[in-house]
Amino acid sequence: MELSYIKATLDDLEWLAESRILVLKAVNKLDDSVDMTEIKKQSYDYYKRALADGTHVAYLVFDQNTFVGAGGISFFQVMPTYHNPTGNKAYIMNIYTNPDYRRMGIAHKILDFLVSASREKGISAICLEATDMGRPLYENYGFIAMNDEMELPE
Repeated sequence: MELSYIKATLDDLEWLAESRILVLKAVNKLDDSVDMTEIKKQSYDYYKRALADGTHVAYLVFDQNTFVGAGGISFFQVMPTYHNPTGNKAYIMNIYTNPDYRRMGIAHKILDFLVSASREKGISAICLEATDMGRPLYENYGFIAMNDEMELPE
């Protein structure tokens, strides 16, 4: 096994959009019969814009020519608060590891790259959503569950 961790560029848009589809299918338990064409197009457009303007950083992982995993982090600003006077925040998303490569530390290393990217921007307020499978990884990394957040469903 020869793993390469690559910081994504605009040349990687197709890989990024495809990895987004893999994540969404896995998280939502969707099979290949579900049409993800529009989501893939919108993801491609998102990555194209956000990589160019620096509001997103992503990493791709390969074992030689085999796609193994990915992860990304988006940067945004909210109103300043007492605990976050700049209002700058980061949101980790799209962490994915090919099932044949799980439990090898790949997602942990991706997290290291993403957290470092946030720290390089001076952002310490980092959040994410965790699946049941991913929760132990994030808890071991130091993330804690939030009890105060709410969401208005569609």
